[in-house]
Amino acid sequence: MGELVERVDERDRVLGVADRAEAERRRWMHRIATTICRDPMRRILVLRRAEQLTRFPGHYDVMVGGAVVVGESYEDAAARELFEELGADVPVRFMFKFLCRDGVSPVWFGVHEAVIIEPLVPDPSEIAWHAWLTELQLREAVDRWPFVPGGREALRRYLISGNEGRPSATRSASSASRTARGPGIPLRRA
Repeated sequence: MGELVERVDERDRVLGVADRAEAERRRWMHRIATTICRDPMRRILVLRRAEQLTRFPGHYDVMVGGAVVVGESYEDAAARELFEELGADVPVRFMFKFLCRDGVSPVWFGVHEAVIIEPLVPDPSEIAWHAWLTELQLREAVDRWPFVPGGREALRRYLISGNEGRPSATRSASSASRTARGPGIPLRRA
């Protein structure tokens, strides 16, 4: 048996335990904890998923995250995933959650925010590329690049929530030394 997740209903109430692969195969709702990262200049981290991943290989995303395992809170899962994927050991701040039906299976996304101020150490098995984009650059890229559907929706909700960019109680973790704009747009030093 693989990764165990809690199967949930339309209100995010636990129905039982399931193997994540089975939950996806049967399109059972489960929970995913994610984090949108900002740097001190209010840029947002964008990443391209590794090509060998089974879920959305090579797609762009603004969320770092993964499944909430049995008995784990959204916040604990978000902090764990942030450390596993980026080497960032910082607190996360819960922003909102929403039911996303676009993707591999329907999931509840618990979306968090973290401010990153130290260099990132991305896991190459998860992340092929990353860069910090301004909100304007990101708004242009999200409709041109192949984005993970849930990430596109989370970004839209994040930007209209009025909470983006407000300081959160975070310790340092990481920051990139460049501002990239993605394919066809040159990298430049920040």
